[in-house]
Amino acid sequence: MNGAESMLETLINGGIEVCFSNPGTSEMHMVAAIGKSSKMRSILSLFEGVCSGAADGYARMAGKPALTLLHLGPGLSNASANLHNARKARSPVINLIGDHATYHKQYDAPLNSDVIGLSGPVSHWVRSVESAEALPGDTAEAVQAAMLRPGQIATLIIPADCAWDPSGEPVGALPIPEDGIAHSEAIEEAVKLLKNGRKTMLLMSHRALTEEALDLADQIAQVTGASLMCDTFTPKLARGQGRCDIERLGYFAEQAMVQLAEVEQLIMVCTKPPVGFFAYPEKPSEFYPEGCSLHTLAAIEEDPINALSRLVDALDAGAVKPRRLPLDKPDLATGALTLESMARAVGHFLPVDAIVVDESATSGAFIPAMTRTAEPHDWLSLTGGSIGYGLPVAIGAAVACPDRKTLCLHGDGGAMYTIQALWTMARESLDVCVVIFANRKYQILQVELARVGAQSMNKQTLDMLDLSNPDLDFVKIAEGMGVRASRADTADTFNELLGKAMQTPGPCLIEAVFD
Repeated sequence: MNGAESMLETLINGGIEVCFSNPGTSEMHMVAAIGKSSKMRSILSLFEGVCSGAADGYARMAGKPALTLLHLGPGLSNASANLHNARKARSPVINLIGDHATYHKQYDAPLNSDVIGLSGPVSHWVRSVESAEALPGDTAEAVQAAMLRPGQIATLIIPADCAWDPSGEPVGALPIPEDGIAHSEAIEEAVKLLKNGRKTMLLMSHRALTEEALDLADQIAQVTGASLMCDTFTPKLARGQGRCDIERLGYFAEQAMVQLAEVEQLIMVCTKPPVGFFAYPEKPSEFYPEGCSLHTLAAIEEDPINALSRLVDALDAGAVKPRRLPLDKPDLATGALTLESMARAVGHFLPVDAIVVDESATSGAFIPAMTRTAEPHDWLSLTGGSIGYGLPVAIGAAVACPDRKTLCLHGDGGAMYTIQALWTMARESLDVCVVIFANRKYQILQVELARVGAQSMNKQTLDMLDLSNPDLDFVKIAEGMGVRASRADTADTFNELLGKAMQTPGPCLIEAVFD
C-alpha cells in the first residue's frame, strides 16, 4: 500500500466521503487511489475556486468536511478566495495540496512555491508531510483538526514521493474534541444584563441560528423584552414557516447604526461586536452606540444550544411557547420585471426545505422580506465577502442534500468569477436552479463609489464598473456548459420560469434581465 492509498483509507475511516478535485501531475497517485475506491465520490471542477467553494457549501449542509484536491501553490492560490469565505464561515474543509517530491524541491522547478506560506492565511491548521510512513497519521490529524467545532480549514501538503512511496497501515478515526462550554460567569452576567431594565439585544450567528437555537432565543426575548438580531452574513440560517423570526443586521452603516441606535447592552452568541465591512471617511467603524455594554454569552467555539438553554433555565423561560412564523406566501406581480416582482416570485414558489444560496448583492433588496414567511428553508450567505462564492457553494449544498432543491440567487458580476461551476452542475446532474440578476453592472460598486466620497461619475469611471459592451449572455454560457437556460424580461415570464424550475429536477438557469 502506497502513501496515497493509506491516506485515502484513513480519510474514509474518518467519515470523509466527497472530494472536489482539480488535480495535476503531483497528485496523480492520489487520483489513482480515489479511482480504485468505491467509498470516495470524486467531483471534478474546472477551476480550483469552484472546488473550495463547493467544499464550503457541502460542509455547511452536511456538518462534516469535504476534501479539495489541488495542484501545488498555484492551485491553492486559485482556491484561496473561497477558502477565505469558508474560513470566515468556520466550515470544516480538508485541503489536499500536492507538492514536488521532497528531493525535487531543491531545483526550484517552475511550479515550485512556498505552499506552506500560501496556506497559512486561509487555514486554521497546516502540515507538510515528511514521509510516506507519516502520511496516514498526518491525515488522521487533519480530519481531527477540521472537525474541531464549529469547524476549521485543515491543509495537508503532500510531496509526490510521500504519495507514491510504500506506507504503513491506514489510521482509524481520532476522537473529535468535545464542544466548548460557556462559563457559568457568562450565563450569570447575561442574566444580570437582561434583568437590569436597559435596552438589550442578542446578536447571533453561526450555530446559534439553527431552528432549536432560535426557539431558545425567542423564549429569552419574550421573558426579558430583549430584541434579536443576526449578523448580516451568516453560514446558515433557518428561516420561513415554523421558525422563529430574527432581524438581520443591515450591510450599510447607515442601516445598521439606526437598527442599533437605542441598544444599551449587546449580548453576543457565537459572534463578535458588529463593525463595518469597510472604513468610510469621517464615519465610525463600530456600529454599536458609544457606551454600549458588550458581553459574550458563548464564543464561536462554544456550544450555543447549551448556553442558551442554561440562560432559558436561569430566566425561568422554559414554559414560554416560541413564536414561530406562519406560512404566508407573497402574491405574484405582473408587468415589468423589477427587484420586488422577482422577490415575490421567489417567496411564492420556494419549495419546502429548499436551500437558498444568496449572492444576489444589491438585486436581493426585497428578497429577505418576501421569503420571511415562505416555506421552511435554509439560507446560506457570503460570510467572507469574496464574491464568486454562490455557484460553487450551491454545488456543495446540492451534493450534501440531494433530496432538497437548491436555489442560487446571483448577481451577474459575481457569477463570472466562478461561472465554470455550471459545468459541474450539469456533469453531476445536481438539483440546482440558478437565477442570474443581469443588471449589466457591478451595482454594489457604483453605490460604494458615491458612499466613499469619490466624486467621479464620468463615463470613464463608470465604465470600470459596467458589464455591458458587450452584454454577457448567460443563456448561451449556460447552454454551452450543458445547463438548460432561459431568459426573462417581464414579471410574467419570470414567474412562469421560476415556478417550473422549482418543480423540475436537475440543473437550470434563469437570466433575469432588468434595468
